[in-house]
Amino acid sequence: MPIKTPIYLDTASTTPVDSFVVSKMMSFLGVEGCYANPSSTAHRLGQEAASAIAVARKTVAAEFRCKSDEIIFTSGATEANNMALLGIARAYSSRGGHIVTSAIEHKSVLECCHALEREGFEITYLTPNSAGWIDAESVKQVLRPDTLMVSLMHTNNETGVQQPIPAIAEILTEAGILFHVDAAQAAGKFLLDLDEIPIDMLSVSAHKFHGPKGAGCLIVRNRRRLHMKPLIYGGGQEFNLRSGTLATHQIVGFSEALRIAANNREHDLAHVTKLKLFFLAQLRSKLPIQVNGDIEHSSPYIMNISLAGISSDALINQLLNEIAISSGSACSSGTIEPSYVLRAMGIEGDALYGAVRISFSRHHSVNEITQAVTSIIAAVYRIQALSE
Repeated sequence: MPIKTPIYLDTASTTPVDSFVVSKMMSFLGVEGCYANPSSTAHRLGQEAASAIAVARKTVAAEFRCKSDEIIFTSGATEANNMALLGIARAYSSRGGHIVTSAIEHKSVLECCHALEREGFEITYLTPNSAGWIDAESVKQVLRPDTLMVSLMHTNNETGVQQPIPAIAEILTEAGILFHVDAAQAAGKFLLDLDEIPIDMLSVSAHKFHGPKGAGCLIVRNRRRLHMKPLIYGGGQEFNLRSGTLATHQIVGFSEALRIAANNREHDLAHVTKLKLFFLAQLRSKLPIQVNGDIEHSSPYIMNISLAGISSDALINQLLNEIAISSGSACSSGTIEPSYVLRAMGIEGDALYGAVRISFSRHHSVNEITQAVTSIIAAVYRIQALSE
């Protein structure tokens, strides 16, 4: 008897690649496709690959309302975050040694900040309020004459809580301080118009919106004016900022997934919002739950909940063959420690150790959510029975 595939509610960690995107990528891999090195433009095949990269760059630029030459293709948001923080800090260290971030950032930002501290930079880690967001005024209060950059994520990967990015961007523009935003959980899902919001650097990952893993970008506004030190040296690809042969199939897959996401954004937002509210209402009707993070200021794609008296490990294990959920960031998998994001929000005790992340996508149906709720309720009853 075939094993039933669990309902996948862990899309904040990754999403399945759209079937059209897979098909498009395949045309840049095989011997009959456009497989040539895009840097080998001395021949027609290389020129065709380079042309595909150029088209992809324009597609990404159109979505974020920026220039094509402001797109630096990377392996994803982790590399983009490293490039932004390390590349700018090391290039402008003589102008300032102070950087502002928050205690709830992705590990790729926090670990960069720790590395910069070892190099002599001073980092201010802002603490969120109990709702999970950073007040714009609290950012303004910690700025100093030597503040070089502020780095904050748009949408938190564990709670879905969104930061007041436009208000913070306005403050930093007036102060003349660079603003980096990790948009891994926001790109493709929400409109990020860089003509309207003065963000200097934006990090993006394709696999969060049904594109391939291993593809993303760092958008650097006014790139010709803003100097950065590269992290990877070699042949000088990506404007001498990120050397290495460009993976045409990955980049094309990234741009196609972004195009599809942008074209369906409003429909998908409405659909996922409906699913999240339905899930919450159905679960609350049967079980006492705590929502971690301000649901009024959060992405409909992500929610974080704690079930009274139920540990996250016990719940996840009970649901192993029924639902795929997580206890936090996929980038921290394997750790025994509870979520540092929730802890920074002041959540402790049973709520901290019982927190699980549920994340949705455009592919989910109301029927699947109904099944998921039924499975969670049954799992909780089983755990309670075992503890009696």
